[in-house]
Amino acid sequence: MVVARLARELRAAAGRQWSTTPGRLRFMGTGCALLGAGLLILLVVAATGASGTWDAIEHRNAPRTVAATELDLALNDLDAQTANILLSSGDSGTGKGRLDRSYTEARGRYTSAQETISRSLRTLGAASEGDKGTEDAVVALTDEFAHYQEFVGRALENDGHPGGKDAARADYRSATDLLAHVMLPGAGRLVDANDTVYQADYRAAHSDVNIQLAAEIVLGGLLVAALVWLQIQLARRFGRVLNPGLLAATLCALVAVASGAQLLTTTSHQLTVARHDSFDSVVALSRSKALGYDLNADESRYLLDPDHRTEYATGFLEKSRTLYGVAGDDVDAYGARLEQTWAAYRDDSTDEKFTGEYRRELDNLTFPGEREAAEKTVDAFVVYQRDDREFRGLVARNKIREATEFCVGWAPDTSNAHFGAWMQALDEVTAINSRHHARAIASGRTALADLAPTAGAGLVLMVGLVAGGLRPRLAEYR
Repeated sequence: MVVARLARELRAAAGRQWSTTPGRLRFMGTGCALLGAGLLILLVVAATGASGTWDAIEHRNAPRTVAATELDLALNDLDAQTANILLSSGDSGTGKGRLDRSYTEARGRYTSAQETISRSLRTLGAASEGDKGTEDAVVALTDEFAHYQEFVGRALENDGHPGGKDAARADYRSATDLLAHVMLPGAGRLVDANDTVYQADYRAAHSDVNIQLAAEIVLGGLLVAALVWLQIQLARRFGRVLNPGLLAATLCALVAVASGAQLLTTTSHQLTVARHDSFDSVVALSRSKALGYDLNADESRYLLDPDHRTEYATGFLEKSRTLYGVAGDDVDAYGARLEQTWAAYRDDSTDEKFTGEYRRELDNLTFPGEREAAEKTVDAFVVYQRDDREFRGLVARNKIREATEFCVGWAPDTSNAHFGAWMQALDEVTAINSRHHARAIASGRTALADLAPTAGAGLVLMVGLVAGGLRPRLAEYR
């Protein structure tokens, strides 16, 4: 009863206010101020959310995912360099027949990969606090890495003893089995877990920004309409064409609404560039690079461990198909089909006779220079595959010394040199996408810094100008 009576009294008071010209002016002025305040609150919330999103992407989501991809790559590199050390070390215990440059390079790269793995595990461990699943995965990988190094340590120690090459091979095989069946799947899950978090945060932020943009357009449209209506009412009541204060307020509102819409549109676009146009490619290319190192290691394993050559040859072919998918029951058939389909693509880029990671990259070219860099990468891959067939031909003819030098040597036109060119080309494509990821973040922050204050100042000034424009007219009724 009391509430109902109070509501009736409020409606009656509002009716009395609306029935008079000063009351209507005050009502409409208050409405404009409330719309402006609502729009200001919306933009403050949007700007705060966008700032938090860019911070999360730059300082948490991207670094964590990159650290996981670096771990995956470094694990493959470490195993490849272990095989190269054992291949290039010469006779066990004597060093006779050592390939000095290859041995030194492999040692250096092994140490570098060790450091990368340790650094990545520390980064992921620190970032996983509070996430038990990821934390447990990092702890498990750290323990497995310690076991892996024990096997490798024994292999290298045995290789240093006379007649220890067979024991070294056995220990290395144990290390490789641990890597292939436990560590690499664990590292892959870490990449997926961190990338999934980034993707989920992106989707939530992108959805919020799009909702905020729709609300900003509605509120902004209502505000401008209310100001125009108020201007029309003043013109009718007071016989003046324009009220300067309201005209200035309307211009400020238009600037604020346009700035807010541009801020939200830019944020939405740059989020898409940062996540899908660039970072998706960074992750995919990093994975393909890790696979490339695993391919290279399979060649070294093929030489080092003759008893398991069929296994390593099969692994090499399967990984090659993952990167560039064409038919072929063996490396020779695969290589012939690879060169045929790539030549067809070079003549007509709409030709789609192959699949795999490189097909996906070539179908998702976004940035200037990315096509040239991507095609250069596949060109280098084709050369490396051609080298692989030459390498296996040397092994088949029992030219093991020549095959070893061709596989792990660093002279021009060797397999290792061409592998380096392939990885460098892949790095160039990745760098293009990484630069645009960073630029998207910078552009998003710049829009936030430039447009949010403009929109906020415009709305505050608009409220003051509305009050200033109405004051002289209301004074006429005192």
